[in-house]
Amino acid sequence: MNYRAVSYLLGSLIIGASLFMATSLLWALFVDGTQTIISMAVSSVICFVVGFLLRQLGKNADMTFHAREAVAIVTLGWLSVSILGAIPFILEGVLIHPIDAFFETVSGFTTTGSTVITDLNECSKALLYWRSLTQWLGGMGIIVLFIAILPQLGIGAKHMFKSEAPGPITEGLKPKLKHTAGVLWMIYAGITGAEIIALLLAGMNLHDSVCHSLTCMATGGFSPRNESIAFYQDPVIEIIVIVFMLMAGINFSIYYLILRRRVGEAASNAELKVYLTIFATASVFIAINTFNLHDGVLTKIVKPAFQAVSMLTTTGYATEDSNLYPSFSKIIMVALMFIGGSAGSTGGGIKVSRVMIVAKAGLNHIFNSFQPYAVRVVKVGKRPIDETVVKEVLIFFSVYVFLFLLGSGAMTLIIPYSEDHIVTSFTATIACFANIGPGFGDVGATQNFAFIPGAGKVILALLMIIGRLELFTVLVFFVPAFWKK
Repeated sequence: MNYRAVSYLLGSLIIGASLFMATSLLWALFVDGTQTIISMAVSSVICFVVGFLLRQLGKNADMTFHAREAVAIVTLGWLSVSILGAIPFILEGVLIHPIDAFFETVSGFTTTGSTVITDLNECSKALLYWRSLTQWLGGMGIIVLFIAILPQLGIGAKHMFKSEAPGPITEGLKPKLKHTAGVLWMIYAGITGAEIIALLLAGMNLHDSVCHSLTCMATGGFSPRNESIAFYQDPVIEIIVIVFMLMAGINFSIYYLILRRRVGEAASNAELKVYLTIFATASVFIAINTFNLHDGVLTKIVKPAFQAVSMLTTTGYATEDSNLYPSFSKIIMVALMFIGGSAGSTGGGIKVSRVMIVAKAGLNHIFNSFQPYAVRVVKVGKRPIDETVVKEVLIFFSVYVFLFLLGSGAMTLIIPYSEDHIVTSFTATIACFANIGPGFGDVGATQNFAFIPGAGKVILALLMIIGRLELFTVLVFFVPAFWKK
């Protein structure tokens, strides 16, 4: 393990995070009071100093590193920024207990959106902005941003990109990975800016527009309002948010193809078609099942569609209390939680492409049971998928289900008993593991995670990171051989 290189790059990453944190001072200076200015400034300085010291420890290090160092940088990077990013919550007195502050920040950077803050009105505008910014940075990936701006990574950048990028098939958009990372972030920032303008034109104020756009494109779901999107009771705002949530759940390489005027290639993408079909089908079924719960034709269409896309993209925004929905709609929404967005999107969950591969591999196995000599290849669209990829997906799927069941079992022991104990325990686990945010029962859209004991919050925070980094990047840390020469 090249510890000096890991230290140097971790320091660089933390310094970058401190500079983003410092942008919160703009809100503090013009909107908030002296206490917020001090807390945000001190937090940024602490973060910068820690990063500077780590860089000094790794000064003049050999920057040649491979998969082991890349995995260490990615995992330790996410842990480090989550710990240091919690400082503003503590200094402002919003979340005094370090575990609560850590949970909130992990929920931010992993774009989960589960919260332990019981009243957002107690937060300053600067803190709410930082809370949203953590999701935006985590959405496209702080490591991907790191790759785009740091020149000396060399071959190690590929390993770091693979360790963080979501989905089973990661395709470069440009020959050089640094350019790929830069293109992804430019597209990401451009769509975020478009949503800010759209929400401003719809009547939302500047602070709320910025915060919601940052968390919507990250499919994170943090809102500066206790009621989330339900605060506005505006169908125009809800439709705008539906559109951008849907966009955030699409593989970002699709937008690159569109920019290159390869619209036909983008439109024929198999995963995109399945993703949109799942959204449309779920919206229709939920709309039919909740028909009597809503008044007006527009509301009967918009509310179910909002819930469907919010769960499918793992954003977790709310326009109403989904606990009041019929059981059939809840089952659909839980299924959407597991599926998640497209590979290469900011969405969480298993990913649509993996679900497609598992389904087609299962069908092939069924056919082979009565046609044992037939050779069937798993395809996504017209593209054959290598057997190695299929095997990796099936292993991923199995480990994913195992960790979900393990986490759910732990939560049933830790979470205080209530009438909805099983529902709360299971959906709290998948809500954090799939990076969704709200679940059902006592962790529903109108509730929060504050009541969960500290041990439960630590387990859920770990599940958030494991889910965001696609399991194995974190799990390898628990293998003793990983640390040996």
